[in-house]
Amino acid sequence: MRKKQILTGYRILFGLVGFSALVTEVATIVERGRFVPVNFFSYFTIESNIFALTILILSALALAQGKESNRLAMLRGASTVYMVTVIIVFDLLLSNIEGASLTAIPWDNTVLHYIIPVAVLVDWLSDIPRTPIVFRRALIWLLFPLAYVAYSLIRGHFVGWYPYPFLNPTEQGYVLVAVITIAIGLGATALIWLVSWVTRIKKVKSKLI
Repeated sequence: MRKKQILTGYRILFGLVGFSALVTEVATIVERGRFVPVNFFSYFTIESNIFALTILILSALALAQGKESNRLAMLRGASTVYMVTVIIVFDLLLSNIEGASLTAIPWDNTVLHYIIPVAVLVDWLSDIPRTPIVFRRALIWLLFPLAYVAYSLIRGHFVGWYPYPFLNPTEQGYVLVAVITIAIGLGATALIWLVSWVTRIKKVKSKLI
């Protein structure tokens, strides 16, 4: 019971911290007269954080009510993969680029690119689903990243704006964009395997005990 209460509070706390960062970011950009809604919500970081924070709050409510489900477990797994992808891609491809924080406030950058991804990962490892998630089934988590890349490239071609430099073929060339995209896809696939593998390891340990 104690662990349940702590985990519920943990999810609500970080859910609120993340949403406050998003609200602060929007308010600041609007105040500066630079808010373009479609562009803002076209960042993978923003979309993944909104998804992750929503799942944190929903899973907190489900835990408090004892109504956890396999569907929610799948959503938590997807959220974990997306947020770990956020922190890895930001560190490897964006953090060394001038002005690459992609946020108006440094603290928001820290929250959205580091704190929330780590919090989501810790949440997953602290409350691994009872029912193992098969890797084949977990591959459905790739649909969102793939759709995101397609959306970014198609929209960018028509409006001349890309959310990230590594997705901009006018600067990087289509070959390099393709190589980077494939590398990220393979990395995401590896993460999916690891996240789903953890659920199977737990089952094996419970049998041994």
